Amino acid sequence: MTTATFLPETEARLAFARQVADAVLFEGYVLYPYRASAAKNRLRWQFGVLVPPAWTADGSEHDFQHTEVLMEPKHDAVLAVEVRFLQAQRRTVQQARANDAFETVPELHLADRVLVPWDEGVEERVEVSVPVAELGGDGLTVTFSRPAGEETEPVMDDTGAVVGRLVRRREELCGAVRLRTEELAGPYRAMRLTAVVENTSAWLPQPGGDRDAALPHSLVAAHLLLCLSAGSFLSMTDPPEWAKAAVRSCRNLHTWPVLAGEPGRADLVLSSPIILEDHPAIAPESPGALYDSTEIDEILALRTAALTDEEKREARGTDARAAAVIDLADSMPPEVLERLHGAVRSLREVTGGDRPFDEHGTARPETPWWDPGSDTAVDPERDEVLVGATPVRAGSRVLLRPGLRRSDAQDLFLHGRSALVEAVIHDVDGGMHLAVTVDSDPGADIRREQGRFLYFQPDEVQPVEEVEEA
Repeated sequence: MTTATFLPETEARLAFARQVADAVLFEGYVLYPYRASAAKNRLRWQFGVLVPPAWTADGSEHDFQHTEVLMEPKHDAVLAVEVRFLQAQRRTVQQARANDAFETVPELHLADRVLVPWDEGVEERVEVSVPVAELGGDGLTVTFSRPAGEETEPVMDDTGAVVGRLVRRREELCGAVRLRTEELAGPYRAMRLTAVVENTSAWLPQPGGDRDAALPHSLVAAHLLLCLSAGSFLSMTDPPEWAKAAVRSCRNLHTWPVLAGEPGRADLVLSSPIILEDHPAIAPESPGALYDSTEIDEILALRTAALTDEEKREARGTDARAAAVIDLADSMPPEVLERLHGAVRSLREVTGGDRPFDEHGTARPETPWWDPGSDTAVDPERDEVLVGATPVRAGSRVLLRPGLRRSDAQDLFLHGRSALVEAVIHDVDGGMHLAVTVDSDPGADIRREQGRFLYFQPDEVQPVEEVEEA
């Protein structure tokens, strides 16, 4: 057993998996609008937080992750394990005073950024390499620790004069990785691998202490990469028939293991605190990490570019990764932004090899689906739909009767209101919707000009003609 650097071929395989694992590591790290002052950036670290054992009393957070997967290792196979997590590093801001003194301040204004206190995430890894044959019986336990420390970084203005400094403090972290295998009964030479990651820090909360005090002693965004030198893992979501019962008996607590790496290979597993599918991948259109939970690149890029200069200065001073997002949005060329607008991948298997694809392997129809002229059989301004026995088209007047099975609270407020149908819309699933503007809405003209309508299904309206006849 060794905790040294992996063999080159193993390192290459893990490097491939880290493309996705890095997204897990920084999931929700800093949220749009990327400023420390934003309310949603004041409660940090939501995924994969392994707190000290003393902080688990209320049961809301845990001090361990328990992974169980099935594998079919070959003779003399070696298992490489990489535990990855962030260590919260608390940063304070100090302003220079007379006589080389420094005073802690809530913010420090510079020409290009505003520095504020912030918890940075320092990437940490624990690497273990062990022959599978040595993991039977009681298995193997590897302990690790990270010492406490403090660093200072001078802050200088445009002239090179020191105007302040950043003080970064880290607390001691302690943990353990426990690995064990057991043979499965049956004709197949398969094994169950158990991998447990624990926070073993001895930190104790002070009376009245809160989660904020526990975070510097926690493993944040903790997850596992597992790699077999020879052999394969079984999918935990789509196992072969003979392994389904054994998969159901596996216990995975506070984590979700999936096959990683390129499709067609099964020598890598990512055990993640976020639910993923087998062989997850970064979208080729994505120009860079945006660190925002469930990020939608196009919307975030547009909104980030629209921040004011002052908001961008604060974001740049919040975190280096936030500053990179601001710079990315400001420098994104139109052709890259256009690529984020939409991609169709599912057509590849059903259209054969004659469908055009771009350099990223994304299907590109000759006429984009969002082009109003792409389907001459559809005309929102002239199409009609029967509501009862009455045809309804653009220009028809209707009363809104939102159906309870689909409505939200805003729809219910419109019940019984009269509206003008602006268009009859067909969706990509074959459904039909009526785009309407509500009578007496003072903003109806603006909505019409911008094409921002309210949408209802045909069974949620009643033609005014029917009401008048009744």
